Amino acid sequence: MTVTPSELETSTAAVVESDLDIAAEQAFAADADLDLGIPDEVPSADDPSSRAAARDIEGVGFTLDEFASLLSKYDYNFKPGDVVKGAVFAIESKGAMIDIGAKTAAFMPMQEVSINRVEGIADVLEPGEEREFFILSEENEDGQLTLSIRRIEYQRAWERVRQLQKEDATIYSEVFATNRGGALVRVEGLRGFIPGSHISTRKPKEDLVADFLPLKFLEVDEERNRLVLSHRRALVERKMNRLEVGEVVIGTVRGIKPYGAFIDIGGVSGLLHISEISHEHIETPHTVLNVNDQMKVMIIDLDAERGRISLSTKALEPEPGDMLTDPQKVFEKAEEMAARYKQMLLEQAEDNEPMGVTVD
Repeated sequence: MTVTPSELETSTAAVVESDLDIAAEQAFAADADLDLGIPDEVPSADDPSSRAAARDIEGVGFTLDEFASLLSKYDYNFKPGDVVKGAVFAIESKGAMIDIGAKTAAFMPMQEVSINRVEGIADVLEPGEEREFFILSEENEDGQLTLSIRRIEYQRAWERVRQLQKEDATIYSEVFATNRGGALVRVEGLRGFIPGSHISTRKPKEDLVADFLPLKFLEVDEERNRLVLSHRRALVERKMNRLEVGEVVIGTVRGIKPYGAFIDIGGVSGLLHISEISHEHIETPHTVLNVNDQMKVMIIDLDAERGRISLSTKALEPEPGDMLTDPQKVFEKAEEMAARYKQMLLEQAEDNEPMGVTVD
């Protein structure tokens, strides 16, 4: 009998299926004695007890407002004037590329890297460094922001200078240039100016470059970008700490004006007003004094706020007019006359004291 291929395939499948049925029956018989731990009553899928308990989901999730609020925390809406944190990931010859989380890397030009002059951007930043940056401008057409470190340093420098002025601090700064009006220095990275009238030194102004000078603040105005300082005030204050009203000092005439003479007393200048030269009337100081004259003068006022020292020779005259007729006598009797002057001031102070009240 001839068997076709289809009949052979059907017969083979039947044999395999029969063998599988026999194997399944044997396995079931072998496991018949095992306790599979299946409960007698198994709930159907339609039984409510088979499902998780229903929960109140009204408080779960976000309202539209809450969702918008959450998104706003991650909405990088950068604006000029903002200070943001960023990481340096590339340094170029003209600046640095900074990752601040924007869609496009921000750029910081070389001139914005520091308030101080630097040779190269690598002197200030290195790849991977994280710090704060000031946003200078809005995104350009490529979506790129421009950043600055210099602006942050600039703002903090003015804050520091205002605090130093408030404390009436004396600072030291190096002169880096001079001009017709005075000298230029840097304070906390800011450019400061010392007017010529507030420079107290025997050096020519041009020779002050690279010198460190003690300075006091005269004007601190961020809006007008004006930082004005005084060398004279700093020296006067230092000198004032060792001087007192009524003290006699030796000075040298450094300049004569119609209203008086400027006397150098140990590196600081005091004014001998024309009215304080003598008890006698004087038309002009030139008739009594000459530049480079050495003389004894008495301190009659110390004005630390203005940096002024007021002097007198009138108070040292043994007789009215001695400064005109016998200045040497004034020089010799100066300490004696100063002692008398102090005693007079003391007596005046006692006379002006209020009378005490006695209670019986």
